[in-house]
Amino acid sequence: MTMLRRLALFAAGFALAGSARIHQVDAQSDPGAGQGARPVLIELFTSQGCNSCPPADALLGELARRPGVLALAFHVDYWNGLGWRDPFSSATATARQNDYARRLGKRSIYTPQLVVDGAADAVGSDRENILALINSARRRADAGPAIDIRTDDKGGRTVRIGAGDAVQADVWLAGYDRSHVTPVGRGENGGRTLTEYQVVRSLVRLGEWNGTAAEYPMPNVEAEGAILFVQPVAPGPILAARDLAG
Repeated sequence: MTMLRRLALFAAGFALAGSARIHQVDAQSDPGAGQGARPVLIELFTSQGCNSCPPADALLGELARRPGVLALAFHVDYWNGLGWRDPFSSATATARQNDYARRLGKRSIYTPQLVVDGAADAVGSDRENILALINSARRRADAGPAIDIRTDDKGGRTVRIGAGDAVQADVWLAGYDRSHVTPVGRGENGGRTLTEYQVVRSLVRLGEWNGTAAEYPMPNVEAEGAILFVQPVAPGPILAARDLAG
């Protein structure tokens, strides 16, 4: 059963603690980048404190292995006072979910919620609905602006976003770990060992993008991998996305 938690919507913040391990993003050239339909980005809002979330976590792990799908799991922090503190939770994850609630006209937020391509949402364990939303997003998605990673002779890396339609958008870099296994000691999942996938460890705004080709310094990412995406402020439907192999 889906666990609903009514919360007041509040302004988004952009600070998310990273892990202690520091891995530089492997940004080798992808010959398919910027060609053809872009990948669909899916975002799961989840918590180790929610007993409805493990099936959604498992489904996200499955979907992340599918070609043309990029996946991120944002662990929210509003379950932390109910018996178990999720070690991957953050206020930024909750703020991002609230941003989507405003954008999608929701009066409350809940877990597990999955947002598809920044434009539609479903209960995170509702396989049939989620697959339909992904297929719909694929039909709508064009190539979007090209995302290229350039390396200078000193090893410094730069993100280049190509030209596109005029829009007020942000360029984001989300660091993620591919999987974590956690024994849960208390709360609704107390006594269980949870496996979670595509766990977001950092979220960094690289800058604005207005449709004109632009470049941004590439920071090191404190995670195993990273996904770079371009999204209108609000947030709105994803304009471009690329997984930077870690």
